[in-house]
Amino acid sequence: MAPNLQKCKIITNKNYKASGTKSYVYLMHKWGFTPTEPGPYYVGTKMHSQARLGGVGGKTIPRKVLEKQLAGGAPGQGAQVTAEDIQNDSLYLSEVQIGTPPQTFTLDFDTGSSDLWIWSTSLPKNILAKGGSHSIFDPKKSSTYQNMAGGTWNISYGDGSSASGPVGVDTVRIGGLAIENQAIELASRLSDEFIQDSGDGLLGLGFGSINTVSPKAVKTPVESMILQQDIPKSAELFTAKLGSWRDANEPDKGQGFYTFGYIDQATVTASGSQIYYTPIDSSTGWWQFASESATVNGKKIQLAGNKAIADTGTTLALIADRVCKAIYEAIPGGVYDQSSQGYIFPSNTPAEKLPVVSLAVGGRQFAIQKEDLGFAKAKPGFVYGGIQSRGSMDFDILGDTFLKGIYAIFDQGNNRFGAVQRKELFQNVNLPPTS
Repeated sequence: MAPNLQKCKIITNKNYKASGTKSYVYLMHKWGFTPTEPGPYYVGTKMHSQARLGGVGGKTIPRKVLEKQLAGGAPGQGAQVTAEDIQNDSLYLSEVQIGTPPQTFTLDFDTGSSDLWIWSTSLPKNILAKGGSHSIFDPKKSSTYQNMAGGTWNISYGDGSSASGPVGVDTVRIGGLAIENQAIELASRLSDEFIQDSGDGLLGLGFGSINTVSPKAVKTPVESMILQQDIPKSAELFTAKLGSWRDANEPDKGQGFYTFGYIDQATVTASGSQIYYTPIDSSTGWWQFASESATVNGKKIQLAGNKAIADTGTTLALIADRVCKAIYEAIPGGVYDQSSQGYIFPSNTPAEKLPVVSLAVGGRQFAIQKEDLGFAKAKPGFVYGGIQSRGSMDFDILGDTFLKGIYAIFDQGNNRFGAVQRKELFQNVNLPPTS
């Protein structure tokens, strides 16, 4: 390990308030899937006017939007979902420094996307006034900042919510590394969904093929680390260990971290096992691998041809309906609740009554910690499950519910994903903090 490399600590967002339904609606919003079970939120169609260049004439086209069923309204007659219906905040944040002298930001590290964008002085004054405690990047205060002529970026969703702005290059410091001439995307426009996040922006850890910068996509920070040889040729990778408030009494005190350019051997040793690797398919821009089976209390469920992605930017684990049903059928009182738009189970369920659930990473099963089967308070006496339906998607999204049970190695240089099962002394199934 190079002497300058160090852990990038994960900061648990103190402002984060867990909400199962809002988190699920956020994932419908992010991934664009249609739920396969009934609930108050659904994907509707609205007609959208598209003007021709110059503003003369145009046409009306259908656009899919998230909608919420109005109380007492007829099926399919709902209101468009607003920012208040969605969990727009991030649970995990990490510090990154940008510019010379360094300006410090707390960003959401997301393996499901590939943009590095930040709040900036390019935003309108009324948005900056809403910024509150946000750190705002000022390119005029950085001697190493350079504008990227003609470069723009745009993250948008089907419902019209978006973030966009100009692009520049500057020095980015992360995990003991200084990445020179790294492309950074400055926000000059943010819709309400993005304004509500406690973080100062996002650092994408997916592959550059899904970066949104135009006219040409830019290198992600990890791709730049590799290109500039900031990290060893033998370790062109990053790792993630997600902590939890539930683990305050564990030896690691629930502290999480990322590393870049090295694997934390102490974490591997503590697991008592070797790292298991499986090939990934990066053609989608995501960390996607085969996941062709699951087990519930030792009973195997075959999922021929199934794939999954590891996504640190997703709080829940989204999996196939038949696996979801098998899990909640194994929990006494577990049920799908239409009003919650998700599976719930009694909040007083002890650990010994919760099933052992594992999902395949390549050819090996990895268990989800029992304590992570419950995500947030639901209706009185119930907890919203950390595992939910992937709806109309044809692949699983293994978010924080799954990742908290493993130490994850994202080996970009060798195009593979690695995992070790983490050991915990206790299963803390206490109710999550009040939502």
